[in-house]
Amino acid sequence: MNLQEKLAALEEIMELDEGALQPETRLEDVEEWDSLAALSYVVLMGDEFGKKVSGQQIRAFQTVQDILDTMEPEA
Repeated sequence: MNLQEKLAALEEIMELDEGALQPETRLEDVEEWDSLAALSYVVLMGDEFGKKVSGQQIRAFQTVQDILDTMEPEA
């Protein structure tokens, strides 16, 4: 999954228009980044990347880049 596909997946989770997110976007500025979006992210990570994500990890996210950094397949 390339950067644009990852951003598109996050935009879909948050029900945002295409192109609404950039890596430098601060999550505190995205009203749609809420508990439902976080839950959808957890499901995405399990389904697409075979990873488990903790609530502690999610609470530490400050920017979209922080999320993108976790979106790498397991080696």
